[in-house]
Amino acid sequence: MASPQTIEIVKATVPVLEEHGTAITTVFYKNMFAEHPELLDIFNETNQKLGRQQTALAMTVLAAAKHLENLGALLPQVTQISHKHRALQILPEHYPIVGKHLLGAIKQVLGEAANDDIIEAWREAYDEIASVFIQLEQNMYEQEMWQGFAPFEVIEKAEVATDIVAFTVAPVVTESAEAQSIDLDKLALTAGQYITVKTDPKDSDHTALRHYSLCSTNTDKGIQFAVRRDNRNAHQGLVSNHLHDHIEEGDTIQLSAPAGDFALNQDLIQQNDIPLVLVSAGVGVTPILSMLEAQVAANPHRPIIWVYACQNQDHHAFASQVEQLLASATTVDKHIFYFESGQILDETMLARLPQPADIYVCGSMPFMESIIDELLRLEHGTDSVHYEPFGPKMSLELS
Repeated sequence: MASPQTIEIVKATVPVLEEHGTAITTVFYKNMFAEHPELLDIFNETNQKLGRQQTALAMTVLAAAKHLENLGALLPQVTQISHKHRALQILPEHYPIVGKHLLGAIKQVLGEAANDDIIEAWREAYDEIASVFIQLEQNMYEQEMWQGFAPFEVIEKAEVATDIVAFTVAPVVTESAEAQSIDLDKLALTAGQYITVKTDPKDSDHTALRHYSLCSTNTDKGIQFAVRRDNRNAHQGLVSNHLHDHIEEGDTIQLSAPAGDFALNQDLIQQNDIPLVLVSAGVGVTPILSMLEAQVAANPHRPIIWVYACQNQDHHAFASQVEQLLASATTVDKHIFYFESGQILDETMLARLPQPADIYVCGSMPFMESIIDELLRLEHGTDSVHYEPFGPKMSLELS
C-alpha cells in the first residue's frame, strides 16, 4: 500500500487532475506513441480520434487518486478494464512504459506546479495501481481458453440487418506441434462476452484489434459474433469495413479468447419474481441476444421485457432469431422502436419498467448514457443496472 505521505499528496492533486486530466492524457498518448509506435497495434484509433480513450484514462487516474488508500473500492472498474487488457494481450512489460509517459505528461502539462514531491508521489501511486492490474490480469491469463491470438476459419458470413454481418468461425486445424488445440465442444462461453479480432487492414500501417460481442454461446458450428459497418459521422471504421469488404467464407482471422464481465446475474436466472429487462439499440443487441438465449434455455418461465431500438425495419438486427427465442418464453413484454417512424425510446417507456427488475443495456455511447441516467433517476439501483458500452468503459463512469 502507498505511504500515508504519498496518499496525502496524490489526493491533494485531485482538483488539478479534474481540471487538466484530459490534457494530461492527450499529451501522454502523443508522447508514448511517438516513442513506441508499435503500441498503435493495440490501441483503438477511433477511440483516440474521438477522445474516448483520453477521457477513459483521465477518469481512471482520477478515480485512483480519490481511492488510493482503498483501491479495492475500484475493483469492479479495474476488473472491467482488466478483461479488455487481457483480450488485447496487454502484458506486465507494458506498464513501465505507460508509467514513464504518464508521469512525463503530468510534468509537461503542469510545469513547475508538478514539483519533485508530486512526481515521486505519483510514481509510487502508479506502481501501486499497476501492481493491482498486473495481478488481476495474471489470473485472467491463467484462465483464458487459449493463449494469445489463434487462427480461425470463417465458416459462415451472413447479413442480419443493413450494415450488420454475423460471422461464424471455427479453429484452424493444423498438424504443427507448436499449434494450440482448440476444441469447440469444450469451450464454455458466457452470454455477454466478447472476442477480440486481430486484423491487418490494407489502409493501415498497423495491425488493428477490435472487440465484438458473441451472438450466441452455442458452438455447434463455431464461435458466432457480429460486426456493424462503422461509416457514420464522416468516419470510416478501419476494422469493420475490412471485415465487411475483405473477409469472406474460407478466409482466416486471428482471435483472442472470449473476455468480459457483462453477464447475467446467475442468482436470478431461476427466479420468476424479478423480471429480466433487456434493452438495446442497433448492433448493441448482439450480447443482449446471447443473454436472451441463455435465459430461455435455463428458465423460460421468467418474465422477460424486451426493448429494442434502431433506425428502421431494415436495420432491425437478428429479428427472426429474437422472435423464435421470445416465442419459447412463457411471459414476454416486447417493445420495438424505429427512429425513422418517430418512435423514440425515452423516459416514458423506461418509467413503465417494474421495480425491482434485473436490467441489461447495450448500445452506442450516447444511447448508453441517456438510458443509464434515466434508469438511475427512476431509482433503479446501480446493482440492478448492467451495461456493456462499445468503447472505453470508464468514460461512462465518474468514480
